Amino acid sequence: MTNNLYPMTFTPVLKDYIWGGRHLEALGRELPPGIIAESWEIAAHEDGTAVVNNGRFAGKLLTEVQAELGLALIGKKCAWAQERGKFPLLIKLLDANRPLSVQVHPNDEYALAHEGNELGKTEMWVVLHAEPGAELILGVTKGTTPELFREGIENGRLEPYLHHLKVKKGDHICVPAGSLHAIMSGLLIAEIQQNSNTTYRVYDWNRVGADGQPRPLHIDKALDVINFNQVEPALTEATLVAEEPGIQRYALCGNKYFVTERVEMAEGAVFSGNCNGDTLEIWGTIAGTAVINDVELPAIRFALLPAALGAFSVTAVTETTLLRTYVA
Repeated sequence: MTNNLYPMTFTPVLKDYIWGGRHLEALGRELPPGIIAESWEIAAHEDGTAVVNNGRFAGKLLTEVQAELGLALIGKKCAWAQERGKFPLLIKLLDANRPLSVQVHPNDEYALAHEGNELGKTEMWVVLHAEPGAELILGVTKGTTPELFREGIENGRLEPYLHHLKVKKGDHICVPAGSLHAIMSGLLIAEIQQNSNTTYRVYDWNRVGADGQPRPLHIDKALDVINFNQVEPALTEATLVAEEPGIQRYALCGNKYFVTERVEMAEGAVFSGNCNGDTLEIWGTIAGTAVINDVELPAIRFALLPAALGAFSVTAVTETTLLRTYVA
């Protein structure tokens, strides 16, 4: 760390949306009173920015760190984000104590045209905990057309067009922009996504928000961007991409915004990597404890490795499973 860069950890931003609960306490989190739906673990967005809690940048907002370091933080492959004044990614934990709305996110082109300087939102989920029978909605059922879907909204009969998937702990789900989706109840999820907070709600289960009023729907915009060709998708399997003694790396989701791997490490195993200036890396433990350089990362925590960090090592203190995200 001769360049004074280091793996950064953060104090997350908590969100109290109506579908949340208290399950993040089971992860050892100290929560304020009330419902907590989301924990924005690594975030630099106008709706919430995490604060560095270790090293020389401790106490600084991630936006302030990016303003100081620029591409040394996010990498040359994210120059487009620097030009737009954006951090490229957003890492969250979601406590779906109740179902989220049926919703869709736009792509970059649509967001730029309709939401100012906001990004589109391609995302992925990793299931950290699932109650028996837990499921989510992803894509549409066979035969669904935009006309039938709008008619279903107007008649309050949307269910025939929603594709349900059973999920369990350890499953991962890739959710490109344009995917109709809803996370249902009984799920604790890690979410890796573009740095965007744009959501077009189609249906919100006829419930009201904290103010006693229905939350707004965005039906016309949603119908503009839903991919009706995403018909009854299945879960995808992780693909083994590299193996060495005590370490197995599996590809989960890859797109033009990020690549995420699952890294399984035996106790005492050491992964050696290098941040050469091209891309940041974000590592998160989802089981066990690891040390990245000299920063301990217990489950479930995330660390940001600056793009210009240079050589780094990940040491498994116990048998450990991690998520590794970077820009390809």
